[in-house]
Amino acid sequence: MFTGIVTDIGTVAARDRTKLKIASHYEPASMALGASIACDGCCLTVTAVKEGADGGAMFEVDVSNETAARTTLGRWKQGSRINLERPLTFGSELGGHLMTGHIDGLARVTEMTEDDHSVRFVLDAPQEFAPFIAPKGSVALNGVSLTVNEVDGTRFGVNIIPYTLTHTTWGDRKPGDLINLEVDLLARYVERIAAGRLSASRAASEQDR
Repeated sequence: MFTGIVTDIGTVAARDRTKLKIASHYEPASMALGASIACDGCCLTVTAVKEGADGGAMFEVDVSNETAARTTLGRWKQGSRINLERPLTFGSELGGHLMTGHIDGLARVTEMTEDDHSVRFVLDAPQEFAPFIAPKGSVALNGVSLTVNEVDGTRFGVNIIPYTLTHTTWGDRKPGDLINLEVDLLARYVERIAAGRLSASRAASEQDR
């Protein structure tokens, strides 16, 4: 589990079809083989780790065809900057919202507007996931926990403050960019419960006829 509070910006050092090498500022000794790490919101498994040239951890992760096709990972290349987050531990501060690191789909940045020192982004979500996005609810975008400002059909807006712009890769984003989207876990369960009750109600109505 993750919370959407980015703790480092990593850089893709090398990649082939199924493997990524990522340079980070984490202590190499603090990263265990088999550990999970969120890379732009996508939960990946550390398969190798060593000390990089600057003393930080250079770690490797495997990327399946499914992951590459359903996230932005298939578009990463050497030099790509990515948001990193270590997994939540018991006793950790829950600063964002609970996230699984399982990407639902890709949203696209459609608009950017400066708002004093902040930037307002408008994104277009896939139709099937739009119902899970609500005003003042939470959403994970490239691994960053953000509050939804407004919703209009499949489009929704978020406001990103200067600290987030400089301490994540959101300062690099521009209209047209694809973004890893994970909808709120609680919204998923609420929708599932509501759908189940609706089905039960319809079944009861059919029996009464």
